[in-house]
Amino acid sequence: MATKAQPGTGARSGPDTTAPTIQTVQRAALILGSFTVGKPHMNLNEITARLGASKATAHRYTKALRAANLLRYDERTSLYSLGSQVLTLAAAARAGLPIVAAAEPYMEELVRRIDETIVLSVWDGESATVVRSVDNTDHMVRISVRVGSRLDLTSSAQGRIFLTFLPADQVPSLPRSVRMSAELAEELAAIRHHGLSVNSPAVNGVRTIAAPIFEGDKISGTLAVVGTTATVPDDVKAPMAQALLETARALSQRLGPSDGEPNGG
Repeated sequence: MATKAQPGTGARSGPDTTAPTIQTVQRAALILGSFTVGKPHMNLNEITARLGASKATAHRYTKALRAANLLRYDERTSLYSLGSQVLTLAAAARAGLPIVAAAEPYMEELVRRIDETIVLSVWDGESATVVRSVDNTDHMVRISVRVGSRLDLTSSAQGRIFLTFLPADQVPSLPRSVRMSAELAEELAAIRHHGLSVNSPAVNGVRTIAAPIFEGDKISGTLAVVGTTATVPDDVKAPMAQALLETARALSQRLGPSDGEPNGG
């Protein structure tokens, strides 16, 4: 007579019911992960090809993701893009980064010290992204930087910091960019020497000075001073710039000793 398997004996009383659930999560993650800054829209055929399943299966997944506001569908163009819920999740993910909590007291102290807006950015795989901003409070002109802002790779001070210290294989466009711009190549060499990047766009009167934050021997973020050209000097030897550099180095030590720290000379 057959006996019924008892819980805890190690016997399997039926098929593994967790496998379909895991596959569902993996497929949903694959679809969402297929969207990038360079390719923010895809049609159903492209999603089907990425999924490696039937068109009916791909349609079923896109319908479920749309219901959860993780995907958006434009009936006019028949294209999918990431939905509004992804922004909420991204903001929560950024807020939970260890570097944000670690940097908070350093940023607050630097604001008290120099009374300019201080911005923390991390590398999101394609650009520098703002994850925390502490505004100045006493100036007549108050500058705010929106959390979630993605900064230009070659023209922003934060982007140039990442270009300088990230491994080349993490920024495939770097060799081509450097070859095309002698000014950029010279700037990256100066950043490596001084440990600071200064950006002063002529169009808006805003000046940014950025410094790298290291964790171990790898860059993990940038700390930047953002103010007006009237209040933030463009000299990397100025007291404000050196205060930023000191704070970034202190935060790097808090996160872990760095072998990749610039010489600051």
